[in-house]
Amino acid sequence: MARVCLLGDDDVDLRYELLSRETAREALATYDLRQPYHNSVALETVSLGAAVSLLNDLNWYLVRFVDEALVLEPSVSDTEWLARDLASDLRDDRITPDESDRFLKVYGVVAADEEDAAADGDEGSDGTHRGPDRRLVDPMFVTRTGPELPDYDLRDVDETVVVRVTEGEFGA
Repeated sequence: MARVCLLGDDDVDLRYELLSRETAREALATYDLRQPYHNSVALETVSLGAAVSLLNDLNWYLVRFVDEALVLEPSVSDTEWLARDLASDLRDDRITPDESDRFLKVYGVVAADEEDAAADGDEGSDGTHRGPDRRLVDPMFVTRTGPELPDYDLRDVDETVVVRVTEGEFGA
């Protein structure tokens, strides 16, 4: 099972924006939506191909409302997410999993501030809990040169999220 996590732009309520539009709502209707981080939407698909296909179907919305689209594919890594472009490259065999682990974007994970936590703690109109008290912050680009990753040093965090990116995304 591949997992998809969409991280919303700061100025939008991602879940609302996706579910208030018929095409996106229909594309997401068969999935169990979660919210692992502040202003995010996550779900599980049957494969890497299905995850990339869903992201392609949602592209119009991703361009407008999403800051990052991530895919976690267990056949590549159990702990490191893939950026959307890298997931597409892997699906299309333009790169192998062994070649995908050099360029990384590492996010810190922090507790959402009180204002975010209060807003996220409310139930949505659909009765679902609106969420987490964790936020991804301050991405740091690093190059893997050995088995150990450099320490995340942009701020004090208890946890990090590692995202593999393409060389082009790394240099951008």
